Amino acid sequence: MNDFLTSSTTPARLRSWSTVALLLGFATAGGFLLDHHVSLTSQAMVYVLAVVVASYSLRWQHSVGCAIGAVVVFNFFFVPPRWTFEVANQEHLIALFTMLLVALVISHLAARLRRETEMAKRNLQRASQLQELATNLSIVTTPGDVASLGLSVLKSAFKGRCMLALRRNGDGLDLSETLSSNEADGMQCCMREMAVLGPGTGRWPGLDAWFLPLGNKPNVCGAVSIQPALASDTAGREHAQALCTLLGQALQRLRLTETMQAAQREAQRQQLQSTYLAAISHDLRTPLAAVVGAASSLQLLRDKLSVEEQERLLGSIVSEASYLCTVTENTLQLVRLANADQEIKRDWESMEEIVGAVLARIRHRDPVRRIKSRVPQGLPLIKADPVLLAQLIGNLLDNALKYSNETIELSVTVNAHVLQVAVKDRGIEIAQEKYASIFEPYTRDDLSGQRGAGLGLALCRAIAVAHGGTLTLRRRSGAGNSFTFTMPMDAKQPEGEQL
Repeated sequence: MNDFLTSSTTPARLRSWSTVALLLGFATAGGFLLDHHVSLTSQAMVYVLAVVVASYSLRWQHSVGCAIGAVVVFNFFFVPPRWTFEVANQEHLIALFTMLLVALVISHLAARLRRETEMAKRNLQRASQLQELATNLSIVTTPGDVASLGLSVLKSAFKGRCMLALRRNGDGLDLSETLSSNEADGMQCCMREMAVLGPGTGRWPGLDAWFLPLGNKPNVCGAVSIQPALASDTAGREHAQALCTLLGQALQRLRLTETMQAAQREAQRQQLQSTYLAAISHDLRTPLAAVVGAASSLQLLRDKLSVEEQERLLGSIVSEASYLCTVTENTLQLVRLANADQEIKRDWESMEEIVGAVLARIRHRDPVRRIKSRVPQGLPLIKADPVLLAQLIGNLLDNALKYSNETIELSVTVNAHVLQVAVKDRGIEIAQEKYASIFEPYTRDDLSGQRGAGLGLALCRAIAVAHGGTLTLRRRSGAGNSFTFTMPMDAKQPEGEQL
């Protein structure tokens, strides 16, 4: 609200009238100094100067008082007959009235100029406030931040009590302070009618506050209460509406963004499930046919088959069934990690035990013991899902066994609270431009002619991310590839053990 519309306090009024008296005193002293040296008209100009100074520095009431006082004092001290309020000469009377008129006109023009200057400053301040609010709202990410920022701006723009409440999912309001019955009713009504209520609006003019909605139909997001409010303060009400418009737009933007993100997540989930279903259907068809064919041959022709042929068919069934298990397990785990709304369940585990279990399980695929492991004794415990971590290491070793014929190195190290697991092979080097795409589902860089679903590395990357870590690939010096899994470790160990 405009400062010049509010009444000044008693000390301020006393200071203003003291200033008027001081100006008139200086003008009178100047008139006596110029007495006998200049004409009566020139002496009158000294009082006109005092009126001009009062008009530019004081409120209009005090400047008008100074103009009238200047005429009275000039008449008393300098207009013949002196020391009286009488005017003997008609010309002097005309001069006094002319002086009063000029003083009043100057006072009016100066007061009007001051009001326009104050209004221009206030408009500039409000424009800057709107610009700053728009800038700050562009980076907020939650409705609570919008409400906090909006309430702060409202309190800086208006001196009275300001309230901002967001609408809950129902018809209620989320409030940090208790509202009176009138305030609660006003906020509910302005949201229901989507209109500004209060003095000067034509709706509920008897109230001492403005009630403004946030947002537009049907997406009203909350309401604002500003008090006290004056019906004559049109500029203040328009500024409040502009602020509420920006806040409402920010809340609607956040709501729309949240809706779009939820829709995108759902679309991605549906697409991912469809992709997984189509891929697993394709990858399972061939091994299933092989299993069914081998089992049917054993069932129908067992008596006609030699022992070697029966062993070959049984080996085929085992091999194809193992492949089916691997593809199914990788697919299910990848779907679970991709669609998980919560973090994985992690507990304190021993890295030595996880690596040992993986090596024991994979030994039948590594009869010549090409895997050489280096796992230091006394490693700190890690907080992880042991099943997922074992699956990550197992997939990396399976790939190395499949695509490399030489020694495979598995090493585990701890450095600066970071666990690092590296699987290094001497197989055909993967091109650097494929480092990113090779971790995508159903992407393969198979130059060996061996089959695969292209899910292993994608699952490994998903497991690493779920543990807050990374899985990277780099070219090994000499020849081969190095896959490195890293994850942060908790410095606080159970049972008082520390890193």
